[in-house]
Amino acid sequence: MAFGWIDEQAEARRRAGLVRTLRPRAADSPLLDLASNDYLGLAHHPEVTEGAAAAARTWGGGSTGSRLVTGTTELHTELERELADFCGFEAALVFSSGYAANLAAVTALGPHGSLVVSDAGNHASLIDGCRLARGTTQVVGHADPEAVAKALGTHEGEAIVVSDTVFSVDGDAAPLAALAEACREHGAGLVVDDAHGLGVLGDGGQGAPYAAGLAGAPDVVVTVTLSKSLGSQGGAVLGPARVIDHLVNAARTFIFDTGLAPAAAGAALAALRLLRREPARAARARAVAAELHARLTAAGHEAVRPDAAVVSVRAPSPEQAVRWAADCRTAGLAVGCFRPPSVPDGISRLRLTARADLSGAEIERAVRVIGETRP
Repeated sequence: MAFGWIDEQAEARRRAGLVRTLRPRAADSPLLDLASNDYLGLAHHPEVTEGAAAAARTWGGGSTGSRLVTGTTELHTELERELADFCGFEAALVFSSGYAANLAAVTALGPHGSLVVSDAGNHASLIDGCRLARGTTQVVGHADPEAVAKALGTHEGEAIVVSDTVFSVDGDAAPLAALAEACREHGAGLVVDDAHGLGVLGDGGQGAPYAAGLAGAPDVVVTVTLSKSLGSQGGAVLGPARVIDHLVNAARTFIFDTGLAPAAAGAALAALRLLRREPARAARARAVAAELHARLTAAGHEAVRPDAAVVSVRAPSPEQAVRWAADCRTAGLAVGCFRPPSVPDGISRLRLTARADLSGAEIERAVRVIGETRP
């Protein structure tokens, strides 16, 4: 029977407690949300939603084509200009998603004959970029600059090092300065995904590369998503102008994909401008994460110290993690649940988002519910 193997895999997932299901949420959900990536609480901000609505009224519901044909609007270029300026880079290129941006950066900068050195804890989009790149990929230990340097030392020719700046599972930060040093010793480029750093790290949320003193460097390329701190949707690649020009001509997820919808571009631009006016939101997100971690560990939970806004709480097993998250939801709290294969070390977790707009009472409530529902 066609696709008969699907049933076998479905049964294997069921036995392992790894079945995933879609759960539609209502617009007026009463749940306290610690599951989303809305780090700055901007997804429903009136200025952001009006930015989306105004863009849709002006440019329509969609961008109507690839950006090289009809999909680039004045709004897209305005967003790129302001995003590059905010993060301290020469140029930017907006994509329809952060996933597409990562695929573009890795595949276009990892051509045949090159070496791509990838951190073992990287996001799936970076991993898929490595799989699609024509260069040879070597996976090294998590957050290990020495292993990166050793890998680069075995190769003669073009090379890039690929890493998240903040890893999405435990919320730990990559040693960016040490990675950049290893790259420069071997003439390699550094490509980092700042999805979880933009809006949270650096002065006023300018990002992890900015905080590490790497913004604007000629050998550094940064990818970001517009769907987390900026409360919208889409992604971008930031870097030297010649690298961005290369992506326009070589990145398949840019050339052959429909451009980002105007509403998403308008929302992201409004959020970016709001963040520039209210830079304290970034520090507040970090403070909430630190408070969540302190309260959770004081209550006896095994929580990983956050470097940004992700707080991870270990669970005994995949099945117990699912039940824990479900019990939290029943008690009015939405939390993320990460299980294999989403976690590279095989350890299941609850994943909490420290949003800048959480009150002290909401933090206290979240910690209480997690304790009361602990398996």
